Amino acid sequence: MANHQKDFLFVLIKSLSKSEKRQFKIFASRLETSSNTKFIELFNILDKSETYDEKLILKSGIIQKVQLSNLKSYLYKQILVSIRLNIPSQNIRYQLREQMDFAVILYNKGLYKQSLKILDKTKQQALENDEKYMAYEIVEFEKLIESQYITRSIQGRADELVVQAKELNYRNTISSKLSNLSLQLYGIMLKTGYVKSDAEYKYIDDYFNKHIAKLDESKFGFREKYWFYNASLWRSFLVQDFLASYKFAYKWVTLFYDNPNMIYLNPVFFLKGNHYFLESLYMLKYKSNFKKYLNKLEETIADPKFPVNDNIASLSFLYVYNNKLNLHILAGTFAESEYLIPEILEKIKLHSDHLDEHHEMLFFYKIASIYFGNEKYNECIFYLDKIINNKNLTMREDLMCFARLLSLIAHYEIGKDYYLENHLKNTYKFLIKMNDLHEVQKEIIKFLRNLNNFYPADIKKEFKKMHTRFVELEKSTYEKRAFLYLDIISWLESKIENRKIADIIKEKAKLNNR
Repeated sequence: MANHQKDFLFVLIKSLSKSEKRQFKIFASRLETSSNTKFIELFNILDKSETYDEKLILKSGIIQKVQLSNLKSYLYKQILVSIRLNIPSQNIRYQLREQMDFAVILYNKGLYKQSLKILDKTKQQALENDEKYMAYEIVEFEKLIESQYITRSIQGRADELVVQAKELNYRNTISSKLSNLSLQLYGIMLKTGYVKSDAEYKYIDDYFNKHIAKLDESKFGFREKYWFYNASLWRSFLVQDFLASYKFAYKWVTLFYDNPNMIYLNPVFFLKGNHYFLESLYMLKYKSNFKKYLNKLEETIADPKFPVNDNIASLSFLYVYNNKLNLHILAGTFAESEYLIPEILEKIKLHSDHLDEHHEMLFFYKIASIYFGNEKYNECIFYLDKIINNKNLTMREDLMCFARLLSLIAHYEIGKDYYLENHLKNTYKFLIKMNDLHEVQKEIIKFLRNLNNFYPADIKKEFKKMHTRFVELEKSTYEKRAFLYLDIISWLESKIENRKIADIIKEKAKLNNR
């Protein structure tokens, strides 16, 4: 499990590649007369350590405790400077920033024409790559220079710059409004979760429409379209409109595939868009398209032109492997998916400093689901317990809830009646405390509590009754999402027909071959 309380300097050093460490030592040796300076010694100690240990640093004698904080800050800054000097040249944003710095240097030297020449070229690059905030900053700088020095290079130069500034400011304002809307909708999701009634549905719809009422989508550029699709997607998720989620996630992904240079310039947005698109396909059970676009995502990530850094590597792992598990759960190929589990556990360790606990727990839930589908209930319970015993999942109570419900069913399957009774009591208390009970959750608890009271000859009849009840609940707008966490209907069918749940889900996947 990730330890997010680690020392920042230690985490930064551990994130460095071998080449970055080598570059830093070369860079540092130029700063001082000797490579055995205090900050280099501190770097070497932390680099060799498995964990951050302040006592070990002080024991080395390189520095006193009162000086340690300043030395750490200095070392942290020098590492960042070293990395900054060695950033790959293909990163357009760094190129633009570098050219802006050069223009400022020339301006400060009074070399206005040379500064303006660099600015004009950089502005064209910024516009070509849809870096409108940078382009606006450049135009403002050009206006500053023109107001001090009459270049007479272009007739009507002042008017041209004013028009450019107005257009860029307008587009940046639209992007900012849409990105604000997207963030606000995401905040509602974290605070209150998905809508649970018609009144909540209307509130979200009115809120969204109010913020986009005066916008004209036909005039949007790349960035405005991106934020519009992003905000629309969050609105769709909130109101549990899976078809609309699919529609806007598809537009988001297509926007990038139609502008391939933007994939490499905005890899994080590209990865997130694909993840939400695959999630939408999973919700709609579009297995064929799911597999197609998952393969396409993996191919794009494997492209040598695709950027590589720690953040992108962690996100790529998170989204690709999460959806690999989803594909097997969707297809019912539980046995075929077990090979992924050791790979995932190893990669969780590798990316532990970049993954939050919620995503780790989500992996554990999907692994538990795989084991449940394979009828390996003890292994299933083992991973569910990791979630149930986690005290930090305040933002994912839904995950905690369904982990407990799946654990109840797993305990029932292995016949642990004593544990089942205790789990029923604890789960019921937990759900009451959540104060967010859906009908699906209530029905599962009620059904499992009564199971031991049924005569053996009547159990199948009760399973059939519950099956009918859950089929009706699945049609409800506000209940259907629960069945994506826990396929209680397929489990009931497996009990009624005395068949494996994996076979039931496989058959459904073949019938629903979309």
